[in-house]
Amino acid sequence: MKKKAAGVPAVMSSLKHISEELGIWQGIKVLNKMNQKDGFDCPGCAWPDPDGKRSSLGEYCENGAKAIAEEATKKRVTPDFFAQNSVESLSQKTDYFLGKAGRITHPMYLAEGESHYKQISWKEAFSIAAKHINKLNSPDEAVFYTSGRTSNEAAYAYQLFVRQLGTNNLPDCSNMCHESSGAGLSETLGIGKGSVTLEDLHEAELIVVMGQNPGTNHPRMLTALAECKKNGGSIVSVNPIPEAGNNVFINPQSPIQVIKGGTKLTDLYLQVRINGDVALLKAAQLLMLEAEKKHPGTVFDNDFIAQNTEGYDAYIKELESNDFAEAVAESGIPEDQIRSFAQLLIEKKKIIVCWAMGLTQHENGVQNIREVVNLLLAKGSIGKPGAGTCPVRGHSNVQGDRTMGIWEKPKEGFLAALDKRFSISTPREHGYDAVECIKAMAENKVKVFMAMGGNFISATPDSAYTGEAMQNCDLTIQVSTKLNRSHLVTGKEALIFPCLSRSEKDIQDSGQQFVSVENSMGIVHKSRGNFDPASEHLLSEPAIVAHLANAVFGDASTVDWKSMLENYDVIRDHIEATIQGFDNYNERVRKPAGFYLPNGARNGEFNTDSKKAKFTVNPIPRKKVKDGNFIMMTIRTHDQYNTTIYGMDDRYRGILNERRVVLMNKEDMLEKGFKNLEVVHLKSVFKDEERLANNFKVVEYNIAKGCIGTYFPETNVLVPIDSVAKGSNTPVSKFVEVEIIKA
Repeated sequence: MKKKAAGVPAVMSSLKHISEELGIWQGIKVLNKMNQKDGFDCPGCAWPDPDGKRSSLGEYCENGAKAIAEEATKKRVTPDFFAQNSVESLSQKTDYFLGKAGRITHPMYLAEGESHYKQISWKEAFSIAAKHINKLNSPDEAVFYTSGRTSNEAAYAYQLFVRQLGTNNLPDCSNMCHESSGAGLSETLGIGKGSVTLEDLHEAELIVVMGQNPGTNHPRMLTALAECKKNGGSIVSVNPIPEAGNNVFINPQSPIQVIKGGTKLTDLYLQVRINGDVALLKAAQLLMLEAEKKHPGTVFDNDFIAQNTEGYDAYIKELESNDFAEAVAESGIPEDQIRSFAQLLIEKKKIIVCWAMGLTQHENGVQNIREVVNLLLAKGSIGKPGAGTCPVRGHSNVQGDRTMGIWEKPKEGFLAALDKRFSISTPREHGYDAVECIKAMAENKVKVFMAMGGNFISATPDSAYTGEAMQNCDLTIQVSTKLNRSHLVTGKEALIFPCLSRSEKDIQDSGQQFVSVENSMGIVHKSRGNFDPASEHLLSEPAIVAHLANAVFGDASTVDWKSMLENYDVIRDHIEATIQGFDNYNERVRKPAGFYLPNGARNGEFNTDSKKAKFTVNPIPRKKVKDGNFIMMTIRTHDQYNTTIYGMDDRYRGILNERRVVLMNKEDMLEKGFKNLEVVHLKSVFKDEERLANNFKVVEYNIAKGCIGTYFPETNVLVPIDSVAKGSNTPVSKFVEVEIIKA
């Protein structure tokens, strides 16, 4: 396992991927436009760019380079490729093979009973889709999924089309990742987004990174952590696995950093047992409360609590009911380390907590987030510089999609604004989220499934169940740049709508267009492709929505889809008229760094029913597994972003050319009699159900005892469809009880 992240190896890895997919010189030209103010937004993560000057050497990380190499590749998936490869033969290929095949060049159609996709014209493709949609008994028999890569303009047009059709069936990738964050933050702080800016991370006295691996999943975050350390801040990492990116960061743009060996990031590493986070926070807060009682007003921010919060007395009463020793034991962390953590919390005033899937993908995921908020409220670390909440989003516009109305539970004010603006009658009944959508397909309640980007089949839980459910549909439509598993597990008929990528020029009747995105910290900025499309047969995502809407509604539509297609400024005018915070949208988005959306929690204003932030009561989870079984969490490799597999190596963890592995504690291996690299089978245990995944290699690894780590999507088959977070319905991919069986 490596101890340092980035540095020269990251540069070499980036160049290798760029060279293989684009050629080195074309690759450098593309990279020089990524995340620049006159360029396009990285198709990877949603980490923010600096408001001011951007690095001339490049505002991207290793995995950003891999992402754009995949997207801008010179390889092509043509009609001839589909003629030579049947759906069945492609389904036997790995996700890695499918992703590396290249860009899809033409709209394709898989007729019922046929074995091969065949080329089709756009007019025919939209006609087939419209025929299926218009013959539905109810609009609720269609589902429209959205990937977090979709732009604001495409997302807004997409949800408008769906609501004009008459349904709120708009599941998205948030349902499977940060839905617990949105639910917990909305309830307690009145906004389902984080409250900090990039500069806040630089200014923080203490940053706590929980359930997150920034070195692989959000590498540009490491620069912000290093800046915090430079300014005298401290960093605590909470994770069942020690990650290289949380340990030492070598900025590859700094020769001095390379020579010196980088910046030590983590001051204290806490190897929490999987789902021991609330227990850890309770134990630390008990020590904080003890110190507060000895020296009133020195630990908790009593003025902030009195003026800005409610529920404090109930919070304290529940906190005091916990036994400190039991909380320590449930966390899996030695007491002396928890005391060191608590001392940092006692001493520091400006505190930021960052988190990702390690907190959200649990049955108690919402409660995990609420307990993080409890800690920050007690310290008054909300609504002040250098302090606050920081859920670190994955896909580059997943937060923007939700802002644009991609949600199965829309608010009345937004729907009323759509009705007024477009003279339509939007539905009020809530739609299906991702898990509900899968169940509805399994029950034959869904006839048409459309995905605006993403790889639904590989991203979702309970793979076998999901695949069988998808095949119940009459028609499935995938809007895609690259081939993936969702093109092979389809309804009776299937369409592929190939679209432009972020880096490609988008020319419409009024000229070249740009789109906009929202990053993790609520900054909306433009993204403009600079390079020729991979094929002359590609359409932009907004164009696909507009053409589909015209095919479905014809002349009967009260929405002028043609004007939106011709000029995306029209879409932005509609956004401004219907969504708060987008005043003078077209003017402000053209400013080089974009603009910040309103954020009450950032300003110490809480849009809850009481207009106050809420302390909550969140008991320590005491979910146990059967003796001899393990708690499995799914994780990514360093050569992976979500379901896209860039390569077969997990460089930072020292695992090469293998994905079917089980990371296991040495002591657990000894107790079970497993040898390193021994082949085993995994059986997940949930209620009376069992699920199997065969042929994995046991790898000795520094992971919390009683816990194992496996890669997704290979082990998504083990995640039960009915194991979800209370309050968010997020699949529980980070706490799967498994039995390990010798092969």
